[in-house]
Amino acid sequence: MYKKSILAAAFVVLAAQTAFAEEAKIPEQSVNEALRARLPEEIVKAGRMVAVNSGSFPPYEIVTGTEVTGASAEMTDALGQLLGIKIEHATVAGLPAVLSGINSGRYQLASGPIGDFASREEANDFVDWVKEYVVFAVQKGNPEGIVSLDTACGKRIAVMAGGSAEKVIKAQAEKCVADGKTAIEVQSFTDQPTSILAVRSKRSDAFFSSQAPLTYFVQQANGQLELTGTGQKNGFDDLFQGAVVQKGSPLGEVLRDGIKELMDNGTYAAVMKKWGLENNMIDAPGINLAGKAAK
Repeated sequence: MYKKSILAAAFVVLAAQTAFAEEAKIPEQSVNEALRARLPEEIVKAGRMVAVNSGSFPPYEIVTGTEVTGASAEMTDALGQLLGIKIEHATVAGLPAVLSGINSGRYQLASGPIGDFASREEANDFVDWVKEYVVFAVQKGNPEGIVSLDTACGKRIAVMAGGSAEKVIKAQAEKCVADGKTAIEVQSFTDQPTSILAVRSKRSDAFFSSQAPLTYFVQQANGQLELTGTGQKNGFDDLFQGAVVQKGSPLGEVLRDGIKELMDNGTYAAVMKKWGLENNMIDAPGINLAGKAAK
């Protein structure tokens, strides 16, 4: 029954996404020969590279079988056109598998966006192109009264396995105990749809994750869910998110400059507005912005 519910939820997401995507068409890009010439030689020879994801992360990445749609997919398509190569997609289970796959050279990038933190920059480079916030998705009416990290003590909180929110909620669980409160029951899942379904089916009291995808899921939940904890830091400072490449790869600067061109020609704004992500836009892309902000 649980598996059938997951499939049903996935179908609803796909149907909503398909209808939404028909509202706007993103213009095709002309090849930028100067950018293409800066690509690593092996990518130019292959005429392709592979972007890896860890499953659906709407509205950025919506994975249905082998098809990937959403804001990140459209940005990736535009970058591929700009660079004169084909960018294909592969799905693995969880963020750790994404990062290890990139570091092993099996995949060239993850378009994400994935949270950029100084600690992660030690092993990878982040090409940041959005800014994000982390909040809670709860059942309508917020019956458990979860409005902040402190009010999450003693509750069942779903998070993405290996993500930054998992680290924050685990630290909060320890703080709850230190403060004499009941620890948080941390429930780690490998993808967003399973996490949000846990809240809808009352297996979890809340899902603690990025505001953009949670906003999307709440909109698709037919009034069953709402957001809480908005407008607060919730354990995070400025949270930049972006594409991920191998540490020191020349591909990072190529992607940064490609995204900058998409910003300059209006494609970036068109994609972000199409998917309701206007509040997540940044003025200019950058590499490892989290580490630079921490200095």
